[in-house]
Amino acid sequence: MAHFRYQALDAGGRRVRGWLQAESARQARTRLREQGLMPTGVVPAGYRLTPLRRGGLPAASLVLLTQQLATLLNAGLPLERALTAVIEQTTRSAPRQVLEGLRLDILQGQSFASALAARPGVFSPLYRALIDAGEHSGRLGAVLARLADYLERRARARQKVIQALAYPVAVMLVAILVVTGMMAWVVPQVVGVFAQSHQALPWLTRALMAVSAGLRAWGVWLALSLALILLALRRALARPVVRRVAEAWLLRLPVVGSLVLALNTARMASTLAILVASGVPLLSALATVRPLLGCLMLREALSAVADAVREGQPLARALGERGCFPPVLVHLVGSGEASGTLAMMLERAAEQQQQEVERRLGTFSALMEPLLILFMGGVVLLIVLAIMLPIIDMNQMVR
Repeated sequence: MAHFRYQALDAGGRRVRGWLQAESARQARTRLREQGLMPTGVVPAGYRLTPLRRGGLPAASLVLLTQQLATLLNAGLPLERALTAVIEQTTRSAPRQVLEGLRLDILQGQSFASALAARPGVFSPLYRALIDAGEHSGRLGAVLARLADYLERRARARQKVIQALAYPVAVMLVAILVVTGMMAWVVPQVVGVFAQSHQALPWLTRALMAVSAGLRAWGVWLALSLALILLALRRALARPVVRRVAEAWLLRLPVVGSLVLALNTARMASTLAILVASGVPLLSALATVRPLLGCLMLREALSAVADAVREGQPLARALGERGCFPPVLVHLVGSGEASGTLAMMLERAAEQQQQEVERRLGTFSALMEPLLILFMGGVVLLIVLAIMLPIIDMNQMVR
């Protein structure tokens, strides 16, 4: 029997590491699961075992590995040799450890899909479902190439969302820090001069002094209270009843609601497109897509859609009856079902929804930037007026 080093997660989510003896890495994982542990890495003695992040591989590393495997498999290399070639080109320890574990499992007779399934924290259900479909259809290289393109498109879409929201968020944080600094340190020193003159101060100045004194006296407690409120809100949103109410309110907002709906619809359509095009059955594809949606209302609606499809109803009709999916998606799905080009029409719907996301993001950014500037300008104007009014009153008294 050989010695293996392992790292795993226990029932409480804590990482554990150790040694054990087994005939193979597969048997070692089986023994770990019998002990109530979820293995995240098993390598023979002598191999380096580097802890993985809880979230798995970084998106860029996963895209690169998928692209390399797709290129090598399409060039005619067997899977084991393709993995060996990718391992030789990989310098980062975490991806290299994952690939070495996959290669060992495949050398011991496991399928690629089952080797991926032994690492649920690294590879998503979507990734595993596509690999399984590619192996069963004999088109693993083509499926990996399609999967790499999909992952790259998702990464670009996520980057666009982050870039569109980065400027408004940065302006808001800077505004909060500047106003807080002025109220806590600048205003007391300037306005304190007027308070010592024992003259009647304008109401705006008195209000500013009261706010400034409150921030200096209770600022820490206000920050702690805000943190507790946010924590309580987060826990409340974990409850389905509260989350449904919050999402219903969010989706009714003029710009934000359309943006959230378009983001979720684009993700759903693009994921369904790649799953259907790779040969995954429609019901399995719907079950794989459901956890990827960030909106609880859409997840529940998609569950109802899956039930209707299971009973023999067309997908387009099931989507239309829910009343929460965009009409363009329903019409394109109906055309795809009628013409036998469902995957292509889903991809077209995903592109249309992604364009809608980009348009909504542009509108949101165009609205937020001037509103934030006006807000900060208004706050600064109030502070300046509160400081200038006593000076104007003193000049009038001197005259």
